[in-house]
Amino acid sequence: MEREAPTIPLSPGKPERIEHNYERHGTTNLFGNLNVATGKIIAPKLSETRTSEDFADNIDNIVSTDPTAGWIFVVDNLNTHMSVVLVMLVALLLDIPFDTLGKPGNGGYGVLKSMKTRKAFLEDESHRIRFVFTPPHCSWLNQIENWFSGLSGRVLRRGNFDSVEDLEKKILRYIEFYNKTAVPMKWKCKGVPIKYLINPV
Repeated sequence: MEREAPTIPLSPGKPERIEHNYERHGTTNLFGNLNVATGKIIAPKLSETRTSEDFADNIDNIVSTDPTAGWIFVVDNLNTHMSVVLVMLVALLLDIPFDTLGKPGNGGYGVLKSMKTRKAFLEDESHRIRFVFTPPHCSWLNQIENWFSGLSGRVLRRGNFDSVEDLEKKILRYIEFYNKTAVPMKWKCKGVPIKYLINPV
């Protein structure tokens, strides 16, 4: 969104003033891929949509950076993360014949039958490329969510963008800047259990 008037920076005794009225120019989707071992964003993908095909294309782009490596992707339980397209891509990358995967939908069978069977295939620990799904309502377990929070606070929240291209350019510039000093995240939470009191006396 583009502000209707320029932001007035803070000055002694006066806070920064941001115009609340804006014009919308469109949206973009960022597939941000955090390498937890280095802390860097790898193979970022910007697209108009975030379909199953877009997500599978993103995974293909990441794997192509090191085609023979082992890959473990941490994702939430969004349906695009368990799609037929993604299973077909992983099978292709692992040289698993398509005719062994079954058929999706009503009357389907095998790996492709349902989201549950596709998820089980994608989680298979014997695969060189596999997925780990965070539990429902636990997005904070995925480190990319912390990174997205930083992007939002440093670039998006108070930003002014005169076009989608301008927005995408600023996002990519932030990623380039971020990667220069990126380090792995360190968990500080001790995981103290929450105690529930039932019928306290």
